[in-house]
Amino acid sequence: MLKPAEPEVVKSLKDHGALPQWRLMWRQFRRHKLAVIGLIVLIPIYFVALFAGFFAPSNADTAHTALPYAPPQRVHVSAEHGMFVYGYSSTRNQETFEQTFTVDKSKIVRVGLFVHGDEYSLLGPIKSDIHLIGPTKAGEAFFLVGADQSGRDLLSRLIHGARVSLSIGLVGVFASFLLGMLIGGISGYLGGTVDNLIQRVIEFIMSIPTLPLWMALSAALPGSWGPLTRYFAITVILSLIGWTGLARDVRGRFLSLREEDFVTAARLDGVGRTGIIFGHMVPSFASHIIASVSMAVPRMILGETSLSFLGLGLQPPAVSWGVLLEGAQNVRAVATAPWLLTPGLAVVVVVLAMNFVGDGLRDAADPYK
Repeated sequence: MLKPAEPEVVKSLKDHGALPQWRLMWRQFRRHKLAVIGLIVLIPIYFVALFAGFFAPSNADTAHTALPYAPPQRVHVSAEHGMFVYGYSSTRNQETFEQTFTVDKSKIVRVGLFVHGDEYSLLGPIKSDIHLIGPTKAGEAFFLVGADQSGRDLLSRLIHGARVSLSIGLVGVFASFLLGMLIGGISGYLGGTVDNLIQRVIEFIMSIPTLPLWMALSAALPGSWGPLTRYFAITVILSLIGWTGLARDVRGRFLSLREEDFVTAARLDGVGRTGIIFGHMVPSFASHIIASVSMAVPRMILGETSLSFLGLGLQPPAVSWGVLLEGAQNVRAVATAPWLLTPGLAVVVVVLAMNFVGDGLRDAADPYK
């Protein structure tokens, strides 16, 4: 004879069944260790990008023209000077004209926290000149990651570039999400001729090689457009290319759900087409959409980086990780200044973290499984 279940077990099962879907997804997501690590990596990176002016030691365009390709400086601590870095002494080879930097211990650059420096905009109209770390005397050279070909601090440009590169992924995915949901939903729900027409358009777009399409659309942008205009144009281009995969997924879901009993019941209850779509069908696979969108963000970031690297995306004075990598195309410069590849490392870290988070969301999409 079977024994009745223990009261604690019954209570646990009831509590588990009473949990909302987002709680069940979060519980499943936490079991994915790599996804949690990815989330821990992404949160501070986006926070730093949001307050780039504060975290960057200087503005992105602040240059020390006498120090091109200056190497990274090590931070030292002493009782006499506190935090400081040593300055540079440079020599130029008269035959190759190559400039060589050596550490000059007679030059002390004091470093502090929450120091005054270049002025920047903090969250729009608010102005500030406080930086998390930097030289206590404004205007002195301070290169934790090294300098670029114009003597600009690479760390500051990396932080300012993160704001553009990371936001273009979110904005582009949001636009692709709207297009994919709208067009895929119409295709799957209506079916017939409308579905055939939309699917042929999607197949045509997907058959075009991605890189030549990016190049053609980006080359069509007027050269007179400013950095902000080009930013939005690149976002639109990436969105116009990136919606097809999501539209196919949504269309397949709609085709499988439109004949389900709950949809038929809603239709017999007099619920309108819009109410059935957004009130019944979309919530039933919302978790799958979240997972798909999270996987699309790194593709958008790589798209912007690739275009800017090829000189077809954002252009200086705009700063993005792709623009910074464009300066690393010179093999000779990279050989003498390998820190120019730091933006590439940042792209790899962010894309890997986003892929881990996307994998975790995909696994947590069906928490009852």
